[in-house]
Amino acid sequence: MLFLTRRQDPARLRDVIDRAARYGLKVYAPVIYRYMGTPESEEGLRLLMRDILKNFPDIRGYILLTEGFWYKQWGGYHGASREIVEDWARNWSRAVAVVAEECHAVNPAIEVLPWEYNIDFRPQNADMKRYFIRQLPADSIPLLTWENGKSFELDGMQGYLRDYSLNQIGPAEVTEAQMDEARQRGMKVYSKADAFASWQYGTIPYLPFPYQWQERYEALEKHGVNGTLESWSSGYTPNFMTHLRAWACWTGAPPFEELLGAHAARYFGTTNRDRVLQAWKHFSEAIRLVPDTGPNFGTNNAVGNPIFLQEPPLRTVTFQYSWTDFDKWKGYLGAQINPCWPFTVTRMVFYPDFTNQTNAAENYARGATGVVVGPETKLLPVFLKYLRRAADQMERGLKLYRAAALESPEAKREQAVREVVVAEQLQRMMQSDAAILEFEDLRLQQEAEQDPGKATALLDRMEALLREEIERTDLALLAASRDSRLGFQFEQDYVYTPYSLREKLELLRETLDTQMPERRQNLNQSVTETK
Repeated sequence: MLFLTRRQDPARLRDVIDRAARYGLKVYAPVIYRYMGTPESEEGLRLLMRDILKNFPDIRGYILLTEGFWYKQWGGYHGASREIVEDWARNWSRAVAVVAEECHAVNPAIEVLPWEYNIDFRPQNADMKRYFIRQLPADSIPLLTWENGKSFELDGMQGYLRDYSLNQIGPAEVTEAQMDEARQRGMKVYSKADAFASWQYGTIPYLPFPYQWQERYEALEKHGVNGTLESWSSGYTPNFMTHLRAWACWTGAPPFEELLGAHAARYFGTTNRDRVLQAWKHFSEAIRLVPDTGPNFGTNNAVGNPIFLQEPPLRTVTFQYSWTDFDKWKGYLGAQINPCWPFTVTRMVFYPDFTNQTNAAENYARGATGVVVGPETKLLPVFLKYLRRAADQMERGLKLYRAAALESPEAKREQAVREVVVAEQLQRMMQSDAAILEFEDLRLQQEAEQDPGKATALLDRMEALLREEIERTDLALLAASRDSRLGFQFEQDYVYTPYSLREKLELLRETLDTQMPERRQNLNQSVTETK
């Protein structure tokens, strides 16, 4: 990971700090270092910090995120023994202390923000997360991930947020425990808390769920969070949610409903105010229902992900027979692409198991929710139910939103329509997520079905899903062609583009026009041979 990080130009950062200072803005930057726990490694870290501080003694702070600042081996240590994790915590915290010592020797005002983001954040790990806080130097400020790991229920089944998501307000149980531990030590607490965009629908420029966001703003205030990092890599500004968030940070701000009404009138016209507010209530209810959490294909690339009936042709180089480990090459520290659909990173592509040994759709539902149940319990139907309920809520809001845009004053109409397009793309993402997963589940059922009548009925439903997805992808292509914000996510540039959407459409039409008829013909032929 260290070698994959882009090299930075110190002169450019110096320029950013100087320009920001003219507007009263403070700059923070991450420090990248692999600490080994040896005297030589500690001395190397000190030399690095002295070199950095020589150039930037007036920076506001340094962020020590475990994805770039770690001890020995990077990872979340899920399932590791307590002894191993505690050793990691002590050594990592020692590295934090070294950074704090060097920074405060130069400028006591520099804030050192240790952020142990990816260490196991499941609800049952609260005690271990407290342990991390106890190891930190007192003159650092823990930067806590707000919602990751927050527990929730799906029809009585226990799940937890896998990564940044808005379907839960937060804080997570582990975060609440860490805040308590920090307060006992008299430490400030900062939090990485999304406030207008999130990895849940991270390829949408902002999430128009103001009532849900407001509950998060209130929770941050209630828990006395002293500072927030409100987007790590998602979102696009300006938008009405960032305007609302800015107001929420001020003491004595106007009431939330008053602010929200003013924004509704600003974008859609005064006469449409109440209609837009009602639409936003439906949208906010929709996100509460979404079970798909984290940086997954379903919430970021479903509109760009094909429906696969059979293995598609390869589009890039492969290493099936090379000494190169092909799985590693496709993974996080390799090329991160699937040769059958290389338009975005591997984890953003839903790809079936064409050996039919595993149900990738069922596994996806489990992974995206954190629900752990036995193989006899099918989670996918519950997952799809909630996704479609969310999409239905979006549609109820969109009927109001579209009407408000069409009736908006001419001077506001272009912006109002842009707002509608963003919400429609969100809904399409939910619908495509459900369609792709249902299709894969049906594909496996159809492959195994011995009754010709039942197999034909399964094919009929699969064909209906394909036709709906083609229509939906046509609309997604139109939206992405008109709004370049759609599909972009800072960590990997564009997850889908107009070009990749056209490629998807071509594959969908081939599946509908060629592959499905062949599947039906093979089914009819097998029936004839049986007779």
